Amino acid sequence: MKVGIFGGTFNPPHLGHLKASVAAAEQLGLDRLIVVPAGMPPHKGLPDGSPSADMRLHMARAAFADTHGTVVLDIEAKQSEPSYTVNTVERIMRDYPRAELYLLVGTDMYLTLDTWKDSAKLMSMAIPSVFSRSAEDLGKISGYSSFLQETYGVHTETIENCVVDISSSQLREMLPGRKGAGYITDTTYSYIIKNRLYGAKPNWDWLREKAHSMLTPLRVPHVAGCEKEALRLAKRWNVDDDDAREAAILHDITKKLGIDENVLILENHGISVGKLEFAEEKLLHSKTGALLAKTMFGVSDEVFDAITWHTTGRAGMSALEKVIYLADYIEQERDFPGVEALRAAAYENIDDAMRMGLEMSIRDMTERGITPNKASFDALNDLRTSI
Repeated sequence: MKVGIFGGTFNPPHLGHLKASVAAAEQLGLDRLIVVPAGMPPHKGLPDGSPSADMRLHMARAAFADTHGTVVLDIEAKQSEPSYTVNTVERIMRDYPRAELYLLVGTDMYLTLDTWKDSAKLMSMAIPSVFSRSAEDLGKISGYSSFLQETYGVHTETIENCVVDISSSQLREMLPGRKGAGYITDTTYSYIIKNRLYGAKPNWDWLREKAHSMLTPLRVPHVAGCEKEALRLAKRWNVDDDDAREAAILHDITKKLGIDENVLILENHGISVGKLEFAEEKLLHSKTGALLAKTMFGVSDEVFDAITWHTTGRAGMSALEKVIYLADYIEQERDFPGVEALRAAAYENIDDAMRMGLEMSIRDMTERGITPNKASFDALNDLRTSI
């Protein structure tokens, strides 16, 4: 049996790691690939702000989940002290006593192999197998492999790697700028965004795709219109563009769910729900949408609040909350008596527009025999007293 051992910090794991592992499996004829995320690497410290070992382990398992014949082990991630490859390989040998082991490494790490802890012992247990990225790499590998052969009697395998031109360090720099999603598996990227690792912010196309998939087809134009309106209002009233866009894209993600599904989301988040009136049922999606936006997409508290109050308003609304309330009310798909006047007011005086919108909403609900939510009255009274 041929077993490859692929270690690293995987901070984060990316398509380059996956392509390399597939190339190794094919060229070496591996029966099993063992991926070992490092807990505390001995050769260099992790960058500031790096996720915990458990998080990197989770990302690696998500990244390699669909790679045939691959297992991701926690034998280094669970250690509280520096993890040395020689100890890891020794443990794997006990599980695969009759296997031929291959140690998979990149060129840069390979060229330091003789400096690793108990390097002679390590190379006696596993065949060094190095990923070559270029002709320049091949030259360096050839010279060093001759040195290892002469000094340790060790043969090196060279893996021609179809390079994905990305590194983990480059990705860490890209993610806060809403870039890099195309270099990471979707499940891994979702985990990164959910936990906002590396200061990551979601790629807009990715976020729209996720949000729109949670809507009915008829609601998508409204949400797209709300996003455009929210951006225009945000620019007019000096509100953070990114917060406005995130809130607008996500504000209706639970709108299509039934009452029971919405109630279940609330209860799963520890929010008890008593008997609901009809008007309250219609407002559930704002609460549950905010909860899912937080748990699935890691939105800020400000965006969470803007989604929570986008249907009723509340006393003491932030500028972002007002922008999302009005964007939802006046986006171009909306067509009702008074909407043009409300649109004009929204760009002239945002508080006047809020008063007008709340008054229209309360009047409409009252005329239809529905008791408006108390939060709407609180919001209106708050705005009236602030004149």
